[in-house]
Amino acid sequence: MSISRREFLKASALTAAAAAIGVEPLLNSKTLAAAAQEGVIWHKSVCRLCGAGCGVMLGVKDGKPFGVRGDKENTINAGILCVKAFYLHKMITAKNRLLYPMVRKDGKLVRASWDEAMNLVASRFKEILEKHGPDALAYYGSGQAQTEETYLANRLFKGFIGTNNVEGNPRLCMASAVGGYISSFGADEPIGTYDDIEHCELFLLVGTNTAEAHPVLYDRIVSRKKKHPSTKIVIIDPRKTPTNRIADLHLQVKPGYDLAIMHAIARILIKEGFTDEQFIKDSVVFSDGKDPISYDDYKTFLEKYTPEYAAEQAGINPSEIVQAARIFGQSPTAMTMWTMGVNQRVAGVFLNNLIHNIHLLTGKLGKPGSDSFSLTGQPNACGGVREGGGLCHLLPGHRSVENEQHRKEIAEIWMTTPEKIQPKPGKHTIAMFEGVANGDIKGLFVLCTNPAQSLPNLNKYLKGMSDVFLVITESFHPTETSKIADVVLPVAFWGEKEGVYGCSERRSQHLAKALKPMGEALWDGDVLIDLAKRMGYGAYFEHFKTPEDVWNEYLKTTKGKGLDLTGAPYERLKKVRGLRWPVPNVNHPGTGHRFTEGDPLFPKDKAGSRRMYFYAKPEGKAVIFARPDKGPEEPTSADYPIALTTGRILEQWHTMTMTGQVPELVRANPNPYVEINPDDAKAWGISSRDKVKLTTKRGSLTVEAKVIDRPRKGTIFLPWHWPESLTNILTIDAVDPGSKEPEYKVAACKVEKA
Repeated sequence: MSISRREFLKASALTAAAAAIGVEPLLNSKTLAAAAQEGVIWHKSVCRLCGAGCGVMLGVKDGKPFGVRGDKENTINAGILCVKAFYLHKMITAKNRLLYPMVRKDGKLVRASWDEAMNLVASRFKEILEKHGPDALAYYGSGQAQTEETYLANRLFKGFIGTNNVEGNPRLCMASAVGGYISSFGADEPIGTYDDIEHCELFLLVGTNTAEAHPVLYDRIVSRKKKHPSTKIVIIDPRKTPTNRIADLHLQVKPGYDLAIMHAIARILIKEGFTDEQFIKDSVVFSDGKDPISYDDYKTFLEKYTPEYAAEQAGINPSEIVQAARIFGQSPTAMTMWTMGVNQRVAGVFLNNLIHNIHLLTGKLGKPGSDSFSLTGQPNACGGVREGGGLCHLLPGHRSVENEQHRKEIAEIWMTTPEKIQPKPGKHTIAMFEGVANGDIKGLFVLCTNPAQSLPNLNKYLKGMSDVFLVITESFHPTETSKIADVVLPVAFWGEKEGVYGCSERRSQHLAKALKPMGEALWDGDVLIDLAKRMGYGAYFEHFKTPEDVWNEYLKTTKGKGLDLTGAPYERLKKVRGLRWPVPNVNHPGTGHRFTEGDPLFPKDKAGSRRMYFYAKPEGKAVIFARPDKGPEEPTSADYPIALTTGRILEQWHTMTMTGQVPELVRANPNPYVEINPDDAKAWGISSRDKVKLTTKRGSLTVEAKVIDRPRKGTIFLPWHWPESLTNILTIDAVDPGSKEPEYKVAACKVEKA
């Protein structure tokens, strides 16, 4: 049997569409076997898009990408892929692939040799360093970069250049989740894994359109409900989304006003006897955010949060809150999942804490089917940036720059002096780009991200990005950032390099190099090593010959830590479908639930009869917080009466640098649009396809209207993907004081017919 490439791709697309709506895949084993007979070699990899971590097989024939299929041996997705992932091979050979270095001369980007481009970068960076000091330089990375790449950049900028101005775009999406995990449990990342989905009897989905943002995980939830119809799905979100197809209850809240709901749920859980009092006694303490309080103090604090009060704040019916609380309390197991609707808020850390609260009150943690589980937005936001220490206050292995012992430990591994690593955190993302805007930062190295489209309140930062000496490593051109850069360096794309990604469930997975990089593209790591050599630090980087060399050094930073990965060398990762840390030795299978028996760090001698011991917290106890129900930074007003919220759609991803090059994906939604509630549209005299002008205090956009019963009345939804319509001109750059994450998800807006 023979199959053409066209037939294979058609079958792949049908499978993707099936996966997106939760039905059985259509691409059968006979079809794949026929493809293999044509001389296609399949390479094990991991999806390049969201943070689910789906296993992917990249087919290569005659040295060129042939197609993509799901990896049936990977337990995350068991062969299922979403529609975007099935077109990954087309992104490799996209027409906008960057094939050679470019430097700006007389205001225009022109082709240059690698030697010319790198000499320019090194000489300008050394000049800035000598004249203005290390903090005039900065690095801005990505949750899409491999762990090895982020590790090298971190090592160069913090350990040798001597600046902690090292950030990554996970600051814009996951920082509040990090803050919530650390403050509640003492350590970042989820307690459980995706395996809990198959044991869960209640899914509480808060601020997440799982069906479109994490389609394969949505498919697993659908499958669980299909096999166990008693499984409940409760959604808290300002917008009806495709996820609602499986919902039993939807609390359609006003954007930014859901903290009171979580307190009201906690109040009902206590008053109606749904708490696990023994677990609370053994494993929980209480805090008002500044000082310890008692359990009774916490109960008194909650008295304000009646269902009626919370409902008034959120604009919903009190009975819905009571129903949601009782479903949660009565369910033997529960998983709460959330994404940007929770994190991208000025009270993002608070809301994360309040989600953890209801799990701690009921003991629904650390056992099959129960967890408070943050879903990650990028494929390696966890592995590279959170675990690898790629933020201004972190060092690898969940360490802090402010901790003297941590600096000494990392300095020894990096072969630098502890004094070289500054004890004060650098500039977080928004502060970094403010520094670019005001001239404090004079040289900026950007790797694998597109801040000239993705930053909030863009008009505030675009001129500064044009004025700074801007270097970008990128696989595609033009992007909004590469168009204004001084040096643009071509780097290998997915499938053209090997490395490791770490996904939402603490799983580290190896990505194979299956193809030769296109044109003159190099591995990002080689670019960073070359820069280190040209700046005079070569002796401390010359031992890195391959990505595996970098990974081996990184493993040293994890040894003995909560995220111990010493049992996950390349040799092992190449054979298995990832390992979930802690995995302290090569014979360890990886860890399911943390802080409980089965976790290699669980201290049985200290825990005694306790089921969970939060060993990263004093006395092994997690914290339940009495947090204020803070609303959005910018409430609606008479002048700006509509709440603007933003997000993803199924077919596109981030700034369309990759997915925007696939015609099959673009055709689904070719033009920018805004969703408007039918009642609002009628009152404003707006019909679908009318042009409408959206205005906030920061700028205006004109886009096409889509009148649809998805956003609640008084709210509009604006996807942010299209570069020709920069959504983030409208968004606010106010940040959560705890996480420094901006509030993309709520802004006050006015809508006019254009």
